[in-house]
Amino acid sequence: MNSQLPQIIYTPESQLRYPLDLVRQMWRDLLASRELAWRLMVRDINAQYRQSFLGIAWAFLPPIVLAVSLTLAKDAKVINVGATDLPYPAYVMFSTALWQTFVEALNGPVQAVTVAKPMLARVNFPREALILAKVGEVFFNFAIKLILLVGLFIWFRIPINWTVIVTPVPLIHLVLLGTFIGIFLAPLGVLYQDISKGLTLITGFWLFLTPVIYPVPKEGIFGLLVKLNPVTPLLVTVRDLATTGVVSEPFSFWLVSTITLVGLLLTWIVFRLAMPFVVERVSS
Repeated sequence: MNSQLPQIIYTPESQLRYPLDLVRQMWRDLLASRELAWRLMVRDINAQYRQSFLGIAWAFLPPIVLAVSLTLAKDAKVINVGATDLPYPAYVMFSTALWQTFVEALNGPVQAVTVAKPMLARVNFPREALILAKVGEVFFNFAIKLILLVGLFIWFRIPINWTVIVTPVPLIHLVLLGTFIGIFLAPLGVLYQDISKGLTLITGFWLFLTPVIYPVPKEGIFGLLVKLNPVTPLLVTVRDLATTGVVSEPFSFWLVSTITLVGLLLTWIVFRLAMPFVVERVSS
C-alpha cells in the first residue's frame, strides 16, 4: 500500500496585504519588547558611564565648553549673533542640551542595530526592543542634563513661566523626530558603515542650520534655510515654553510634529519589513 506525504508549498506573501494584522502584530511586539528593552537600556547606560573616567560629567561638558567659547568670542566681537531672549551663555547651554538630545535620538537606532548585528542573526526577538532601549537612554541622558539646566536658571535668575509644565510635549516630539530619521537609516546602517560616518558629518553641518548659537534669522536665504529646518520649530518651542511662555512658530511646530508622528509610523513599518532581508544578507 503506497502512501504519499502531503506536499506543503510555502509562498512569500507581503504583510502589507493585511495592514490591520500587521499593525496588531507591531503593537503586540512593541508591548512584548518592554522587558528586553529595559534590560538593554540598563546595560548600555551602565557601560556608558562605567567605562568613562568623567562619567556623567560628559553630559555637562559639551554645553558648558561651547557656551564659554562662544561667549568669549562674542565679547571679543569676533562673532555677532544678535540679541537673545536669555543671557547668551544660558541661551547656548540650553539650546546645546536640546540639540544633543536630538542627535542622540537620531544616532540611537543606527548604533543599536549595528551593535546588535551578531545577535540579530542568531536570536529571534522583537526588533523594537533595540529602538525602545535607545529612546529610554536618550531620556535618561536628558534627565542628567536637566540638572545643568535647573542650575542654569538659578544662576542667571531666569524667570520661569507656568508653561514650563508643557515643555515635555515638544521635547518628546524632538526625540521622536530624531528617532524617526534614525529608524529610517537603521537598516542601511547595518549594511553600510558609511551611514554612521556620514551622520557625524551631516549633524555637524546641521548644527549650523539650527538656532542653537544664534536666534532665528528673520530674513535672507540663510534665514529661510533655518526656518525650513525641521528641528528649528521643535527646539525653539521647547525654549519658548520654558522661558517666555509664547510659542513663536505654532503652525510650524504642529506641522513638523504631525509629519514626525506619521513618518514614525511609516518608517516603523518599513523597518519591520526590511530587517528580515537585512539580517539574511548579514548572516549569509
